[in-house]
Amino acid sequence: MRQMTAAAGAVKVRLSSPNIACMPGFSSRFTPGRLRRAIVLLASAALCLIPYRPAPPSDGLLEAVLARDFLSVHTRNTPTTYYEGRHGPTGFEYDLVRRFADHLGVSLDLDASHHIDSVFETVRNEGDLGAAALPLDLDREGVIFSQAIFDLQPLLVYRRGLPPVTEFDDLDGLEIGTIRGSGADRVLRELQTEHPDLSWWESDDVEVAELLSQVESGNLDAAVVYEHQFRINRLFFPGVEDGFTLGSPLSMAWAFPARGGLALQQEANRFLSKMRAEGTLDSLVNRHFGHDDYLEYVGARTFIQHARERLPDYEALFREAARDTGFDWKLLAALGYQESHWDPEATSPTGVRGLMMLTLPTAGEMEVDDRLDPAQSIDGGARYLRSLKSRLPESITGEDRLFMAMAAYNVGLGHLYDARQIAEMRGGDPDRWTHVREALPLLQQREWHSQTRHGYARGGEPVIYVRNIRRYYEILSYLDRNQQQFLQLDGIPEDGDSVSKFESVPPIL
Repeated sequence: MRQMTAAAGAVKVRLSSPNIACMPGFSSRFTPGRLRRAIVLLASAALCLIPYRPAPPSDGLLEAVLARDFLSVHTRNTPTTYYEGRHGPTGFEYDLVRRFADHLGVSLDLDASHHIDSVFETVRNEGDLGAAALPLDLDREGVIFSQAIFDLQPLLVYRRGLPPVTEFDDLDGLEIGTIRGSGADRVLRELQTEHPDLSWWESDDVEVAELLSQVESGNLDAAVVYEHQFRINRLFFPGVEDGFTLGSPLSMAWAFPARGGLALQQEANRFLSKMRAEGTLDSLVNRHFGHDDYLEYVGARTFIQHARERLPDYEALFREAARDTGFDWKLLAALGYQESHWDPEATSPTGVRGLMMLTLPTAGEMEVDDRLDPAQSIDGGARYLRSLKSRLPESITGEDRLFMAMAAYNVGLGHLYDARQIAEMRGGDPDRWTHVREALPLLQQREWHSQTRHGYARGGEPVIYVRNIRRYYEILSYLDRNQQQFLQLDGIPEDGDSVSKFESVPPIL
């Protein structure tokens, strides 16, 4: 029997993979209580009396959810649905169903152990709701769907180095893979009626990351995924190019058991309509999928290789420095990579040396005797970053404070303060990194640096510096969450034969 917290608004997440970092017993409180649940029931009954809304049958699924005090949701453990982030559970589907559970005033019981077909199977038999980037498919037996949440546009991607794949005729001779049941396979079948020589490989036992890994490693030439899935994964697969879109967009929706009637589905539709009308749904979509520019980084492949080959020699030192200074060890490692590519003997033309590239005055200030000693360098660099962070004005808080401390590590506190001054002169907020980031490059223009205390600086460099560290940190966080994913990203199938998971869909000639 599964254990369930009784408090409304609590969240319990179940994962089957031992490689995914999770937080057992994680819970998050929400405000609605039993009174709100009663209001939801009354509101549902009242809405059913409105002439232009069909009245639901007398079914018990919504009432059962409210009575048992939790919503059973089934999903997939992927970057686009649910995963463990640096601040706890996150992902587009997670954020959305968490809000729906809050709307109902119940706890959230989330099972993230599924692939697509098992989501549908479980929802048909025992679950309340499937939320796993599911394509709306009216031919699916045993389930009913919510209204469309957003568009799923199939996209053909291919291995970098192949001749450009920009139209359908370029697919001739390519080994193509996709995920069975994702909807992308349905689009391929529709296209096969027009192009009977089309064939591909498909599997229901892989996710997008593994599929892209197969393309990058050469086991497949191309794959069909969705645009938003590629956008959020492309940073980790720089050897995969986007080709062209296939067919018309499908619709992503939630799935409910047909056996449960319509009340829960209709309540979900009311919730989604309200989210859309308020702009909250678009905001969630943009938050999770709207950072394509952030994911464009050609050095990702090299970084991943260095993370595998070089980082293990220094990881314990970064972890020790993190314990002493309060930073995340992966952030310190990312900073170290930006400084030296984890080369303990790195030396710049200006005399900055070591893995954390300390200047001689900074080394003296941090009592570092040997800048080429990795242990001393990492410890000194971490303490120097903490010192810079502590010296910033108290009005700078949160991530803004961290990003400005990192910028000061690169350009110096004096120039950072000058950029804050310019940001304020331009009507911005000197305590916000986004405004200071825009002001820093102006230190290269006489019109602006002539008005500051410390004068000219190559202000564009700290902007790139902080951006790169954030990217490196995100990759390390991604790799740290799942060692199996690490192997996939590096193009090494864990079992040496993962392409065998795919089944061939032959031409229909």
